[in-house]
Amino acid sequence: MSKKCILITGGARSGKSRFAQELAVKSGKPVLFVATATAGDEEMKRRIEEHRKSRPAVWSALEATTHIGSQIEKRAGEAGVVLVDCLTLLLNNIFSQEIEEQVDEARLEKEVMAEIKELIGCIDRVDADFIIVTNEVGLGLVPMSKIGRLYRDLLGVANQRLAERADEVYIMIAGLPVKIKP
Repeated sequence: MSKKCILITGGARSGKSRFAQELAVKSGKPVLFVATATAGDEEMKRRIEEHRKSRPAVWSALEATTHIGSQIEKRAGEAGVVLVDCLTLLLNNIFSQEIEEQVDEARLEKEVMAEIKELIGCIDRVDADFIIVTNEVGLGLVPMSKIGRLYRDLLGVANQRLAERADEVYIMIAGLPVKIKP
């Protein structure tokens, strides 16, 4: 069986991570879990710790906040599955240095697209299945701030690029996976 790439999207608390982990476990292959979250406050520290506890202890872990494609290539080793959780926080890490009044849209777009291009290249080169978790943020309210709208737009484009590359795409709704590709 050839390697495949699965993209899982959906809203907050829709069951994306749980479903991704179930797919990884069912594969029976060694897993490299790529965590993109940063613990900026106590609540996020608690969430990260809960997430760690929910994963099988035998999985390898890579904490990477940016340039995840090159870091995965260095660490993939014998992994048969690379689970990236999540693209949404990866983009948040890129955006985190911005100040609302001084947003450089062109630079942010360039950085985001370079990150996605690097990840897609990694998917093509690494001999493993990939499971990528992301949020679908385009179904809600229009963000009130310029940087919020730019974030929503660039995440939407990033999701489209990964969905084009992915062999399978699921959207999670109320804990239920709905296959939308193929």
